[in-house]
Amino acid sequence: QVQLIESGGGLVQAGGSLRLSCAPSGRTSGTHAMGWFRQAPGKEREFVAAVNWSGGTTAYADSVKGRFAISKDNGKTTTFLQMNSLKPEDTAVYYCAAQPVLSSNLYTKVHEYSYWGQGTQVTVSS
Repeated sequence: QVQLIESGGGLVQAGGSLRLSCAPSGRTSGTHAMGWFRQAPGKEREFVAAVNWSGGTTAYADSVKGRFAISKDNGKTTTFLQMNSLKPEDTAVYYCAAQPVLSSNLYTKVHEYSYWGQGTQVTVSS
């Protein structure tokens, strides 16, 4: 079992930046693809960004492409989400997820991930 802990959320004005971090609470074994999702009040959890186990391949939702950047410590179950040019519609609880892998695949769907963090609130004021 992998327990993930997110940090870095907060309140920021539109146009500002935040950097989210996600790390396991203890030691992990094996390799993991990782991803970030978000959930706004009254909405379903949606994909934001994903990275494969090495950090060499990434994917983004169209709504954040060009503004957000996901990265990963190679060989570690640790990921970061740099969020720039934030908009009020980016306001949500952001969740980190991890999935054990034996390949270089990455995943963009909620059901493809086995491990989740508790989430960190990001609020963007207009």
